[in-house]
Amino acid sequence: MAGAAAEAPIAARPGGARVFIRRNPTIVIGGALLVIMLILAVLAPFIAGDPLHVNPVNRLQPPDLAKLFVPGAVDRFGTDNLGRDVFARTIYGARVSLLVGIFVAFFSTTIGLFVGLAAGYYRALDTVIMRLMDALMAIPGILLAIALVALTRGGVPVVIFAITIPEIPRVVRLVRAVVLTVRERPFIDAAVSVGSRPKKVILRHILPNTLAPLIVQATYVCASAILVEAGLSFLGAGVPPEIPTWGNMIAQSRLFLSRAPWTVFFPGACLAIVVLAINLVGDGLRDRLDPRLARRMR
Repeated sequence: MAGAAAEAPIAARPGGARVFIRRNPTIVIGGALLVIMLILAVLAPFIAGDPLHVNPVNRLQPPDLAKLFVPGAVDRFGTDNLGRDVFARTIYGARVSLLVGIFVAFFSTTIGLFVGLAAGYYRALDTVIMRLMDALMAIPGILLAIALVALTRGGVPVVIFAITIPEIPRVVRLVRAVVLTVRERPFIDAAVSVGSRPKKVILRHILPNTLAPLIVQATYVCASAILVEAGLSFLGAGVPPEIPTWGNMIAQSRLFLSRAPWTVFFPGACLAIVVLAINLVGDGLRDRLDPRLARRMR
């Protein structure tokens, strides 16, 4: 009987989802906004028209939100100075912004994690690595992007690389600070005293302690990368003008702001919503993963 009871599946706690939503409203709200934007970006070819189609006869038409759910409508968010569909360009622009944010966050946190672990655990490497990180932090991301675009044809990969480089030192400093704290704890001394190799100590005992702050940092890096990409595109140093991005849309429509404010409002609103959603998720994860804050929220 005892064995059967032990093997019986554990019943789900009633109202578990409701409790999670009540305790983590920022994660739920931010996650819902991000999921909606991701779905729109993935389904862009099916729900939006051609973002590059030019129709000068239909230029600067005001938005008609009554057609928002009408298939094939081209003036749901109005049109820009070349007659291009603002709705289609806004939805396709989400693809570039989210792609840049996700890849920058992934590359910067992955590289920063391993470099930070090495700098924090191996004292001989600490000074060399941190002076190199200080040198990288001295390079402004905008100037680096402008130089790379001048030397190459530009494009999304170049923008991702240019934004990733300045973000790596911030992640390295965070991971290094965590490692310096963890390596002084008794369980690390115990692992070393029983003959555990440095690689095993790092991967089994130190690495898990860095994941919680690293996940939170990744969300902020993602939001920062999306803003930087929009700024670079606005300055003409990011994604080429023929690719619809929120920064390009705002830059190309700024001269028509007084006559056609919708050409700037919709991409700007989507940019603000995505960055806000990512920051909400980051704040919620910080509260959730910090043991002291988590106890207060119970």
